[in-house]
Amino acid sequence: MSLGLAHGHSLRTMARILGRAPSTVSREVARNTTRGCPYRACTAQRHAGIRAHHPRRPRKLLDPWLWQYVQRHLAAGCSPEQIAGRLRRMYPDDMRKRLSAETIYAGLYVLPRGALRTELLAALRQARKTRRPRARGTDRRGQIPNMTPIAARPAEVATRTMPGHWEGDLLKGARNGSAVGTLVERTTRLVLLAKMEGTDAERAYRGFSKKLRHVPAALRSTLTYDRGKEMAAHERLAPRLTIRIFFADPHGPWQRGTNENTNGLLRQYLPKGTDLSRYTQRELNAIAYRLNTRPRKCLHFATPLEVYAQLRHYSPVALGT
Repeated sequence: MSLGLAHGHSLRTMARILGRAPSTVSREVARNTTRGCPYRACTAQRHAGIRAHHPRRPRKLLDPWLWQYVQRHLAAGCSPEQIAGRLRRMYPDDMRKRLSAETIYAGLYVLPRGALRTELLAALRQARKTRRPRARGTDRRGQIPNMTPIAARPAEVATRTMPGHWEGDLLKGARNGSAVGTLVERTTRLVLLAKMEGTDAERAYRGFSKKLRHVPAALRSTLTYDRGKEMAAHERLAPRLTIRIFFADPHGPWQRGTNENTNGLLRQYLPKGTDLSRYTQRELNAIAYRLNTRPRKCLHFATPLEVYAQLRHYSPVALGT
């Protein structure tokens, strides 16, 4: 284009030759011509390169309020997606106080090396390691007597429309020598953690009984568990709590997906290889509270505690025992 203009062609003529609108050619010449000099392609390319390194809009995380909000909630255990979703929920009409999860990730990874970058990246959720599938063939863990299969569970449990249906498991510690009982309500995603004095069926019976008896009877309908031998005392647990207990199929962790996902989140606070017996019930309650006050995407970025509090039979006693 610079050659055509140098030979005296008009902007409209150059636009027709290049197959562009005259306004496009006019803007290009006005934007990239040095005052007092003719349009030159090399000069235009240099100007375009300089502009490309400067964003059209300032980075949102340069806003002190947003940056402090992100740092504070990362330290509290929220993921970038949860932070972004919570901002959308709190400020639906204020675009200045909203940003995407990708913006947060980009802002963290462009930080220069130093203590702040290390601290903030350490607060991000760690990627879960790939699980090795269980060995095929015969289940060598033994059989639990009189199990009720998950196929017999009421259909309403799968819809998550009615609260009171729980999933349970044991989160194991170092060398499977210690454990914490995990319970999660399917509708609200409320988490309860039970201290276990051991990993056998009797300790599981005592730990789950003590924790679940504080949940209102109306919110204690069913419990779905895997086929771990620690639930061998289910025939004693069910009548004591007035709850129906169902067992997932072998090698079917997706049938208890809410609990499996919750256990993954708990590893942020109860890492693998830790002696879980050293945690008190008060400390486990504090960890559960952190999860229950964390916004969840599946709840439209409300927190489990907020959803649970809306239930007619809400009882705060269950959260702090």
